[in-house]
Amino acid sequence: MDRNEHGHVIEVADLRRVYGGGFEAVRGITFSVTRGEVFALLGTNGAGKTSTVELLEGLARPAGGQVRVLGHDPYTERAAVRPRTGVMLQEGGFPSELTVTETARMWAGCVSGARPPLEVLERVGLATKADVRVKQLSGGERRRLDLALALLGDPEVLFLDEPTTGLDAEGRRDTWELVRGLRDAGTTVLLTTHYLEEAEGLADRLAILHQGRIAAAGTPAEVTASQPSRIAFELPEGYFLGDLPPLGELGVSGHDVEGRVVRLRTHELQRAATRLLVWAEEAGVELRGLDVRSASLEEAFLTIAREASESDSAAGSMSASASEKKEYAA
Repeated sequence: MDRNEHGHVIEVADLRRVYGGGFEAVRGITFSVTRGEVFALLGTNGAGKTSTVELLEGLARPAGGQVRVLGHDPYTERAAVRPRTGVMLQEGGFPSELTVTETARMWAGCVSGARPPLEVLERVGLATKADVRVKQLSGGERRRLDLALALLGDPEVLFLDEPTTGLDAEGRRDTWELVRGLRDAGTTVLLTTHYLEEAEGLADRLAILHQGRIAAAGTPAEVTASQPSRIAFELPEGYFLGDLPPLGELGVSGHDVEGRVVRLRTHELQRAATRLLVWAEEAGVELRGLDVRSASLEEAFLTIAREASESDSAAGSMSASASEKKEYAA
């Protein structure tokens, strides 16, 4: 079993990818994934997710940095890595006239130690479609077939690029349960997804990419903890914001008022909610429309992406200003 002293199955250090024309899609990222872990790469379109995954799969040579999968370079030592990995691309592209079973058997012939095709089709919920031609499958069923083929070789490392795109709610939940089962059995899973609920529910750790760099990383709880929780309610009749306990004592870091509705932001949710409810009880009033909730991964993602964009814009403005000063001085 190939692993380093830390048990890392995937190791990425200062990884870079540059396309023709000098466009740098991946700009020096570093992360690692341990055995039996689900790791999610998140980011807006163009953030570098697919470019990164293709380097991990050995489909291209990095422009810089280093990547190791199961202790090997996936590009130069592809023969040592490929039989032990499964890959689910964003879109399969199978012969449309073959049946589902014929497609699985064809693919099994290219895989070392392949599981019985019908067993894998059963696993992804396609057993009833075994004799249906690929061209007759729905978009969601084709995604299930993509997943089945990625699982044929019983991989140690599984790459899933947008695995539940096109699936209905039931299909998405079934896929999540399958991924959890694979993880519990020791399979290492790296996935990209646009569904933040999916990342929050599946990933042990994640990284948010922005313009080829990692803008935030950690467990879903760690990433969301960077954002304030929220308390919203309607001010009781005859009361104003100043009648509430001092917001500083509540641990409130910010607030908004819209008509009679107050929205508080805090990193100390229990303290703020408890003191607010004690005040309401002592005042004998009802806080109508009370809504108390922690930050979601979606909120954290949007905030991190916005702040990263603003930081890039500010850096660009400073660079342009410096160039103008240099040109003027010359």
